[in-house]
Amino acid sequence: MTPYLWLIPVLGLVVGIGASFSGLGGGFLMVPILLFLGFSAQQAVGTSFLGILVISLSAVLAHGRLAHVHYPTGILLGLGGVVGAQIGARLLDYVSTGSFKKIFAGILLGLAVYLFFQK
Repeated sequence: MTPYLWLIPVLGLVVGIGASFSGLGGGFLMVPILLFLGFSAQQAVGTSFLGILVISLSAVLAHGRLAHVHYPTGILLGLGGVVGAQIGARLLDYVSTGSFKKIFAGILLGLAVYLFFQK
């Protein structure tokens, strides 16, 4: 990972722009990058969430200033997400990095097909 250390903030910049623009959270970009850098699936996901936390806080502030945030809905989504995150983190412990890559790729492909054919 050391040779790529300088690249991580640059990638964070790109992910921050993409996440704030699309609302997709950035994990769909950050996790594959971390896997490429040699992180295990568990480390990639956990590290990605820390990066997303920082990016998300900044994005909420920016979108909040522009009156683009419906706070009650966001809070309710977040409360459900807190429970789901605890379950998902524990489930990931039982998945190998190789299997995770296949599952993650399948989810991304499924989303891509859905978005491509959606009106």
